[in-house]
Amino acid sequence: MRACLLAGIGEFALQELPDPQIRHAREVLVRIRMVGVCGSDIHYFTSGRIGDAVIHYPFIIGHEAAGVVEAVGPGVSRLRPGQKIAIDPALSCGRCDQCLAGRENTCRHLLFRGAPGQLPGCMCEYVVLDERQCFPVSDALSFELAALSEPLAVGVYAVERSRIAAGAFAAVLGAGPIGLSILHLLAVLGHGPLFVTDKVEARLDYARQLGPLWAGNPDRVEVEAEISRLAPRQLDMVYECTGDAEALRQGIRLLKPGGRLVIVGIPEENEIVLPIHELRRREIDILNIRRQAGATQKAVDLLESGALRMADMATHHFPLVEAAAAFKLTAARADGVIKAMITL
Repeated sequence: MRACLLAGIGEFALQELPDPQIRHAREVLVRIRMVGVCGSDIHYFTSGRIGDAVIHYPFIIGHEAAGVVEAVGPGVSRLRPGQKIAIDPALSCGRCDQCLAGRENTCRHLLFRGAPGQLPGCMCEYVVLDERQCFPVSDALSFELAALSEPLAVGVYAVERSRIAAGAFAAVLGAGPIGLSILHLLAVLGHGPLFVTDKVEARLDYARQLGPLWAGNPDRVEVEAEISRLAPRQLDMVYECTGDAEALRQGIRLLKPGGRLVIVGIPEENEIVLPIHELRRREIDILNIRRQAGATQKAVDLLESGALRMADMATHHFPLVEAAAAFKLTAARADGVIKAMITL
């Protein structure tokens, strides 16, 4: 099979590798058709690491994927060859205390596609998955939307776990695909007033279609002054979706006493300094979101229902051989990119 391997900082290599084989009864062979470029993939591309997770080259990255079932093991009961699927890249053990408590996303033995030291990613023609990672979608749902179910599932989980109250003032910092998913969900559920920031104007233009009270570029406006003008009592909830240290600190400053900072974005660095006494004095809650738990089917159902208009997020398409161009475009936030897709 053809596979695109990360061979060094900013460098991909296209190689022919042996096709993976089904070895266990509940495994599924999947022909990958679409892979989205995620922000975490960009960290690996530009620096070779996220915190203490370090790439050992060569390695296949990419985890936002969709494809078609090619073959199934003898123990697979709900999938058949030819079926279109969305993919959950995480594989939990199903046996540890976290899994038994319904927290598969913090499984003590979690394996994740495209993560160093865990499982190879999806930027290749074929992968073998556990049946639990495969979510059938209708033929009418595009491969783009099926792949977007992965970042949408993170957004669904973040909104559910944050337990936002009706009428809460909330901001989304970072209007990438996950931030836009959260904004979209909040708008559909009738929450707000809502505020959103991003440094890419095309993403703000997309966000404005979802009806926030205010949207702005932190490179061009004084975000805190503008939001304070419209929300003088400050915000109840901030969803930080960039992973940027200054955005995290800004989120804290935007919150009212008793407010909640929901950390969704993945920082590249291993440690970030936060104002602990400000957090303590104002009793700011911090809620961390690790991927998602049990939200993939909910994301697929939302996409199938048409309740969310996410197709336009897939702004750019590249063949596998041009993967480096897709990653460079996304890293530079150029040409109005929201989500670059790699087609196979």
